[in-house]
Amino acid sequence: MSTLRTVSRWALAALLIAAGVGHLTTLRRGFRIVVPDWATRLLRTDKDTIVVVSGVVEIALGAALVALPKERSRVGAAVAAFFVAVFPGNVHQWQTGRSAPGLDTDGRRLARLFLQPVLVAWALWATRGGGQRRVDTVTVKRGSRAT
Repeated sequence: MSTLRTVSRWALAALLIAAGVGHLTTLRRGFRIVVPDWATRLLRTDKDTIVVVSGVVEIALGAALVALPKERSRVGAAVAAFFVAVFPGNVHQWQTGRSAPGLDTDGRRLARLFLQPVLVAWALWATRGGGQRRVDTVTVKRGSRAT
């Protein structure tokens, strides 16, 4: 795996872990604003629980990016799926005009929507080529015996 991908993967892991810690601590209240009301009905829980669980998931995904090198591609796909799953919260925040940490203007909230596909692509690119190595197969000529 290239050095650039490795550095990128570690940077993504750091971003996820930092965001996850924020969900559990100082930014927790601000992140509740982003959770749409329909999500609480769908998941049958409250906004705070959704924020806490998403923070724990972010920390776990960030840690997995560096701790599970043989599962790199699968973890990257999980990170990308997580970014897709939280996108409705970003749309909700933009539509309602609610401020959250770092997203206190309409322009920033709109720009955040365009950042989400970049995060998905980053997760997939930084983890591509990882995991189990391909095993080269030996072609057996027709009529020959394998030993």
